[in-house]
Amino acid sequence: MELTWPLLAALLLPIFSFLLLLSSTKNSGKGAIHRRLPPGPTVVPVLGNLLWVRNHGIDILRAMRRLHARHGPMLTLRMGSRLEVTVSDRRLAHAALVERGAAMADRPGFASRDLLGLNAATISTSRYGPLWRLFRRNFVAEVANPARLRLFAPARAAVLAELIDKLRLRSEDGGEDQEQGTILETFQYAMFRLLVAMCFGERLGERAVRDIAAAQRDLLMYSSTKVRVFAFLPAVTTRLFRGRLRAMIAMRQRLKGMYMPLIHARMERKKKLAGAVPPSAEPPHQDDETTTTLPHSYVDTLLDIRLDGGRPLTEDEMIALCSEFLNGGTDTTSTAMQWIMAELVKNPAIQDKLHDEIQSTMASTGSDNHISEEDVQHAMPYLRAVVLEGLRRHPPGHMVLPHAAAEDMELGGYVIPKGTTVNFMVADMGMDERAWDRPGEFTPERFMPGGDGEGVDITGTREIRMMPFGAGRRICPGLNVATLHLEYFVANLVRAFEWRGVEGEEVDVDGEKAEFTIVMAKPLRARIVPRAAASQCYS
Repeated sequence: MELTWPLLAALLLPIFSFLLLLSSTKNSGKGAIHRRLPPGPTVVPVLGNLLWVRNHGIDILRAMRRLHARHGPMLTLRMGSRLEVTVSDRRLAHAALVERGAAMADRPGFASRDLLGLNAATISTSRYGPLWRLFRRNFVAEVANPARLRLFAPARAAVLAELIDKLRLRSEDGGEDQEQGTILETFQYAMFRLLVAMCFGERLGERAVRDIAAAQRDLLMYSSTKVRVFAFLPAVTTRLFRGRLRAMIAMRQRLKGMYMPLIHARMERKKKLAGAVPPSAEPPHQDDETTTTLPHSYVDTLLDIRLDGGRPLTEDEMIALCSEFLNGGTDTTSTAMQWIMAELVKNPAIQDKLHDEIQSTMASTGSDNHISEEDVQHAMPYLRAVVLEGLRRHPPGHMVLPHAAAEDMELGGYVIPKGTTVNFMVADMGMDERAWDRPGEFTPERFMPGGDGEGVDITGTREIRMMPFGAGRRICPGLNVATLHLEYFVANLVRAFEWRGVEGEEVDVDGEKAEFTIVMAKPLRARIVPRAAASQCYS
């Protein structure tokens, strides 16, 4: 039987006193710094704060909010031997992430990553330096750049058409399609299918996409729930929890077995286009369900990367970057889409106003088909307001990826020691009553002219009032991709269907649950009624 938390604590209890004495001795010469740490709850040797043991998922975030209410906008926590400071004040966040950006642009190092074999660098995990700059610059220039994004437009249109078909089938079945699952799962599949095409340059069949998605999600959920234990004395816990290590290795190998044929196919295509393969050679196919080969893909850009010494990326490095690409844009975007559609169901007047803008835009452009990407980016201010309000009120992540202090730095009257993990309470900043009028209400008008959110800078460069994508030098490089996808899909979902509440059921936009992102505790259910004018537009 695998060890549980109480049993682990009991096994470690005999060394608590020794470690406490050792800690006191080591810190005796650092009293000036430690006395100025932000306040926090009681610490238990080895385990740190019992917050991590007693709470899971959304309960951890709720407990942290209670601690912030008690101790103030800066809070010191310990997870095992790791020191972590969390910041809930938007002005302090701006001071740390923007004004002192270089000092807060690093990522914490985790001893457990090496023990787990998770040391392949990605954009999100790389330490602040040349490698991170190389990976980030490649993504921004070759994927997020508007010119490059347009190359993926056929894939977006195809995924949209398939999503509309699935939702239309759901509406014909009375809203209960057991094969499709929940509305959120339908959104997740659509986003993952799109990102698979963008990543590997192939529009694969549904079975292949679902197999990759299952392997990716299994590894993601396992690593986010079962690996936390290795933060506590990794030299010990990696021996006590060997089964978890073996399970992770098996999951990574399963994913690698799915990725590498797709990557090799792209390598062969690249050689053919360069003239290294006879022109008569047939282009590689994954299976009979492959329908379209895209002219550009994320893998293409990874094949061109050269690291120090001119070497190409290894297979493991490419697997890590592809996994990051798929993880980063699937759950975050689909979660945000579910929250936005839930608010539109709950607020039909807002949905009607958005539909009016859609109809007006299509009339002015002469379009009788779906809303184009050009329309959503240049001619639909209320659509953008709806998406911004959704991201403010329901950010998919309530905290950003952890930062690390590159030097001892003062913030808010306290000292954050070099190497400390620092995180920021994203959702709290979007709900700050000092920055927003009635922040608990879903009011897109606040982002229109004259509203309290007019001209808000979601990058946080000028000031931080909301930061769904983070802020500073480590802001999410996929910001433009995510906002385009949200605006494009939300507009066309409202164009194609009227989203109504299910009779006798209240749409709960306050209940939250922590998965990879913060999702609705009670998944969205809605009556999806096709609009007559749009019935023939998405075939």
